[in-house]
This record gives sequence, C-alpha cells and structure tokens, in this order.
Amino acid sequence: MKTWNEFFNLIKEKDYWNSLNEFLDNEYKTHVIYPPRELMFNAFKKTSLDNIKVVVLGQDPYHEKGQAMGLSFSVPSTCKLPPSLVNIFKEIEFETGVACKKDGDLTYLADQGVFLLNTILTVREGLPMSHKIKEYSYFIKDLLEFLEELDQPIVYMLWGGPAQKYEKFITNKNHIAIKRTHPSPLGANKGGWFHENQFILCNQFLKEHNIKGIDWVK
Repeated sequence: MKTWNEFFNLIKEKDYWNSLNEFLDNEYKTHVIYPPRELMFNAFKKTSLDNIKVVVLGQDPYHEKGQAMGLSFSVPSTCKLPPSLVNIFKEIEFETGVACKKDGDLTYLADQGVFLLNTILTVREGLPMSHKIKEYSYFIKDLLEFLEELDQPIVYMLWGGPAQKYEKFITNKNHIAIKRTHPSPLGANKGGWFHENQFILCNQFLKEHNIKGIDWVK
C-alpha cells in the first residue's frame, strides 16, 4: 500500500518543490501566513492514503486570524463559521434532512476518509489568493496523478473554477468527479451549489462499490 511518505519522497528532488519551500521560508519569516506552518499538511496527517474515499478540492485557506487549520473549509470549533462553511452545512442539512451542529471543525470528515485539500495550501493574512504561484499548481498536479494510481473507488468533489481545472488529471476508471460552484456566497448565490444533491450522489457512488458512505452530519 502506498503512503504519503512515498509521495513526498517522489517530489522532494523536483525543482518546484525546492522553489516552493524557499518561497514559504521567506513568506513565513516576513509576513503573517495561514495556516501555521505546522498545520500546512494537516490534511495529509488526518487522512491516510488507504482510507481516502472522497477528495474535497477547494481554493485557498481562510485568510483571517484563527481560521485556517490545514483542512479545506474547516475552522477550529471555537471559531465563528465562515460564510462558505455556512453554505456547506446548509446544503448538507437540505440533502440529509438533519441539522448540523454549529461547529466548524471538519476533522470528523477527515477521520472518515474525506481528504480536505485546497489547490493552494497557504495565504497571507487578509489577502486571499496571495499565494497563487505556479509551484502549487505543479504540486497539486503531481498529487492528483499519485492519487490516480490508487485502485480504491474515490469521489472527487471539485468546488469552484480553480478546483475544476484539475479534472483533466482524474483518469482512473474507479474514480469520479462531482463538479459544483464554490460554496462562498459569491459563487453559491448565483446557482450551482444549493439543492444539487452532491452529497447524496457521493454516497450513492460509494455504496454502489460496497463502501460505507460518509456521515456528513456531525
């Protein structure tokens, strides 16, 4: 069985990986960057490769103090829910008929095999998309190609344009992509997010492959 160590060993000698780390060394030294560097790869720590059932691919981390925790769309339980997460919970409630707790820590999903990933892993405080650099696009490409070598059924949930650009790398016949607009109010309120049955479709696919579905409600 493949491991995350195998992935990081594959990329550690690549030019972009060295360049990315040099960039981050300087950014963390000279600016306030989220999430804290020790949480940058939290999604990898919380969800092992052999446990992955779903990959949620977002945009970049929350950019306000105390929010980003290295899991896409997740915030610590003591944090006010960001608008994107409010809309995620609204849709989960609509599709399941069960009310979500107002606790934004999505570790309960990571523990079930939901790999909560952003296309960009870091951000400057108060400046969304400030770390939109080519090195991250190379990293995500290599990561998805690595995931595509896994035989287990996987559902990719691609939220927003930046995430959907990576659909072309999803080629494994045991994997599917569900595309929806980004859950931020700017995207969701224009259509393509609410009442789209994506969480239902995800669990249907898993169950068709004899895999336990995700309990989306905490």
